[in-house]
This record gives sequence, C-alpha cells and structure tokens, in this order.
Amino acid sequence: MSKRHGLIFIVSAPSGAGKTSLVKALIEQVPDIRVSVSHTTRDKRPNEVDGVHYYFVSKSEFLRLREDKAFIEDAEVFGHHYATSKMEIEKAIHEGQDIVLDIDWQGARQVKELFPEQSVGIFLLPPSKAILKERLERRAQDHPEVIAHRLAAANSEMQHYRDYDYVIINDKFDEAHEDLQSVIRAERLKKPRQEQHFAKLLNDLLA
Repeated sequence: MSKRHGLIFIVSAPSGAGKTSLVKALIEQVPDIRVSVSHTTRDKRPNEVDGVHYYFVSKSEFLRLREDKAFIEDAEVFGHHYATSKMEIEKAIHEGQDIVLDIDWQGARQVKELFPEQSVGIFLLPPSKAILKERLERRAQDHPEVIAHRLAAANSEMQHYRDYDYVIINDKFDEAHEDLQSVIRAERLKKPRQEQHFAKLLNDLLA
C-alpha cells in the first residue's frame, strides 16, 4: 500500500450558511482530515483562539507575508484580509493528509489553479434568504450594519456555486453533515486515488 497524495477540500458559503459548524463536525467525526488555519487581519471574536481558528496578524505583517509569497491564495472580505499558508498546504499534500480550506470563492479559484488534481470544491447554500438573515442575527456576533452588509454580499457570493464540484443545501444540519461526509468518502474512493493508494494490491490481484 503506497501513500496517496492528500486532498484539498475547499468549503465555501455565504456568511450564516452554517459552514463553521459543519466543518467542525466533519473534523470531529471523519478520520485523517483537518482544517487549514488561515491568516486574517480581522479582530478576534469571543471564544476564538489564535492558531486554532485563525492566525490573527496585523495588516503590515499580513502584507509582509504576502510579499514573501507565503500564501497560495488571499482575499479581502468585508475590509479584512484572509490567506492560506503555502507551506502548510504543500506539506499536507506531500504527507497524504487531507485538508479542509474554509475560504471564499476568490480563494477557491486560486487554489484550484495551483492544485487542480488535488482540489475538490464544495459550496454550501442556505435553504432561503430569510433563514440566512435569521442565522446571522441569532449568532449575535456582528453589529446590525455588518449583518446588512453580509446579506447584501450573499447574493453575489452565491452566484459562484457554479464554480464548485458539489453543492449542499444546509437546511437540516444532520442531513447536510451526512452529505458533506459522503463527498469526502466518494472523493477518496475515486479510481485514480485508489490505484495510487493500493497499487501493489491491484497488481497482485490482477497478476
């Protein structure tokens, strides 16, 4: 049995679609997969931990890292910068570690250009705009004007679902979670990846 290359599961969604909760549940229940920790210039929210949820850096530090080509993708969202570490992703792929990128459509496009064979795009959608608004208000993490801004941006963001390989509607959490796990399993079982992973076994079986 040989080591296969790690896969990059790109999960994108408008704010309030339930992406964070679904990804957290995925990591807790599916073996051999972890979340890539992004860099961001936004302020740390209550209960967030530096180095666990994000690497919280100043704008000047972020720009220095970008200048040094430390990121494989970066984007500006609602006035804040976000980026994915190039070294972390390349190390995961080389070691056969599957990784989840919680990034927007701009970052997803950049990652897929760099890693077309390893990247799998998953877009999460809410069941309605009304429920999206309700979820944003219920989490009580942002000021009303920020919520209004996120809702206004959501329509534009959701247009990009067409760029992804899979679309999951997060209506009922358990069903959406099951769907997300199914995507991971299906991608791991694709023929080229199984051929790489079980090359010796296949040779022995077909000899």
